[in-house]
Amino acid sequence: MRGRTAVRRALVSAAGVVALGAPAAPVAAAPTPTQASNAFVEVTPNTAQAGSRVNIRASCDQANNNQAIVESQAFNRVVVRPNNGFLTGQVTIPGNRAPGTFDVNLTCPNGNTAHTTLTVVNMSKPTQGPATGGGGTAGGFGGPMVLAGGLAVVVIGGGLWLMSARRRPETRL
Repeated sequence: MRGRTAVRRALVSAAGVVALGAPAAPVAAAPTPTQASNAFVEVTPNTAQAGSRVNIRASCDQANNNQAIVESQAFNRVVVRPNNGFLTGQVTIPGNRAPGTFDVNLTCPNGNTAHTTLTVVNMSKPTQGPATGGGGTAGGFGGPMVLAGGLAVVVIGGGLWLMSARRRPETRL
């Protein structure tokens, strides 16, 4: 019995040390808070056809009353200006821009920066419709002929039915 009591006391003591020491460890290891920048930049749409226009919305944290610069290899450089609490601008991606994913970087006058990406696609546009055949159902001589043939079959079938319905079997005595 004495061995069990000693083991029980050791377990209770260990649990107490763990319970008391556990909250102290995270508090001691917690990093000191740092001032984080709330700067951001958004490109809408973030996937765009070469030659199309994109909208840029950005924020330089507490400095949104001054213009800032947004740069990318997708469209070179654009100035974003204050607009309803944000910095906004528009830019057209050159039509000959090669497809790919490009970095978009915001540089604020207060030293803040932000980063996003823009994907440029360059899908060729067809100059004519696809080759789909002779166009037999698209009009011309084929459509009226099919309609006339179908109507003739219906009229002939109706006439034969009427003739067979009038015919009565003869009775012989």
